[in-house]
Amino acid sequence: MAETVLVTGGSGFIAGWCIVELLRRGYGVRTTVRNLAKAPAVRAAIAAEVDPGDRLTFFAAELTSPEGWDAAVAGCDYVLHVASPLGTGAVRHPDELIVPAREGALNVLRAAAAAGVKRVVLTSSVAAVGGMGTDEVRDETQWTDLSTRGLDAYRQSKTIAERAAWDFVAAEDKGMELVTVLPSVVIGPVLSPEGLGSVQVISRLVGGKIPGTPRIGFTLVDVRDVADLHLRAMTAPEAPGERFIAATEFKWFAEIAAILRARLGERAAKVPTRRLPDFVPRLMALFDPALRYVVPGLGRRNSWSSAKAKRVLGWAPRPVEDSIAECGESLVAKGAA
Repeated sequence: MAETVLVTGGSGFIAGWCIVELLRRGYGVRTTVRNLAKAPAVRAAIAAEVDPGDRLTFFAAELTSPEGWDAAVAGCDYVLHVASPLGTGAVRHPDELIVPAREGALNVLRAAAAAGVKRVVLTSSVAAVGGMGTDEVRDETQWTDLSTRGLDAYRQSKTIAERAAWDFVAAEDKGMELVTVLPSVVIGPVLSPEGLGSVQVISRLVGGKIPGTPRIGFTLVDVRDVADLHLRAMTAPEAPGERFIAATEFKWFAEIAAILRARLGERAAKVPTRRLPDFVPRLMALFDPALRYVVPGLGRRNSWSSAKAKRVLGWAPRPVEDSIAECGESLVAKGAA
């Protein structure tokens, strides 16, 4: 009998590709959405990649409420807890991200432990490792310092939620295993034009939404490779109790734009060619919450090591140039750029 996996936040970018990969590998999949009215659209997006048949079931559940989680997780062998609030919009108070991230993780873990789930894989982030805007190569042994002055709400939320998850598993006595996966900026083909999250990095360039390329860069990773790492973390006997970073290369905005122009041709006609002086993104950030998050990284590199995932789990991410190009192609095809 096929094993069953709960993937939380089924309408999300990473969760969608986790569902696709699980279905391709023969698992039965359950997923949660905040409103079941979203289920047909999510199913259709998944079906464009793989026929879910009767192996995909939807449940309604909210991160901040314990309601619905027991039903969603009942009978599951594994849980991929991917759902978490994104830090790409305006946040009036850090608790708008911290509370749902922490409480969501704990609600899922409580339900999973009560249901006798074997292992939970929690999607954290390199935001919980620190190292933004430094030349230091960071790894899984390091954590974001919550006492850092000016630390944004997203980094706080990912760090607090992951620590809460580890504390919960250490305290509970039912033998449930935990693994965390920590992606960098996730790009790659989109399943839907909705909920783009970090893919906005590419969609804004392809759609000509910014007048030029700011002196900002990102360490990127393909969503399909992130999904693959979740599945490796779910089943590998070496994985329990470990954190695994999912990250590849750092690319400046200008380098991303050049790759899009080279690979997409006429479809990249709106991609800007000129570079913006630093004062322009700083000014734009006053009116654009998504830019407000990245402006502190002006002119700064960052780097996280995925050596552990490659060594322990055999993870082999694809070239970042392919991820950038295929992300741009899918955005154009789905009318999201």
